[in-house]
Amino acid sequence: MKLSELNHHLGELTQLNLVLPGGEPVPAHFHITEAGLTTKHFVDCGGTVRTEKYANLQVWVAQDTDHRLSPVKLKNILDIAKNLFEGEDPEVEIEYQSQTIGRYGLDFRGNSFQFTPKRTDCLAGDQCGVPAKKKVKLSELQTASSSCCTPGGGCC
Repeated sequence: MKLSELNHHLGELTQLNLVLPGGEPVPAHFHITEAGLTTKHFVDCGGTVRTEKYANLQVWVAQDTDHRLSPVKLKNILDIAKNLFEGEDPEVEIEYQSQTIGRYGLDFRGNSFQFTPKRTDCLAGDQCGVPAKKKVKLSELQTASSSCCTPGGGCC
């Protein structure tokens, strides 16, 4: 989700609902402790220099169970941070504490913001011998998972 989409949805809501990838709700008394621009400037395994930018929101749950952040208040926080985004409309990235700081994408479903898993990937697979990804049907995944890590199972 882009920052502009987040702002659009905030304008339509009366309360904020955040949901973790497994369907568990983030406690309603969460805080947004940081809003800013995160820039990652790196070299991939193929030697290509890349830059990624995210509108980063840090979600934190404290012991103050009466706290509720309204959509209007979050919109105000994003307005204060607007100059940090340098006129761009970056993807939103959420930081949330689990066993370590987890980083998630963001989607909007129904009336809730859904944290979406982020995955590592090889960005230069054509240069380092990683075969192109093929689309796999759910039935193939279920079959693969039942035979995985057995001789000839094809998972390793």
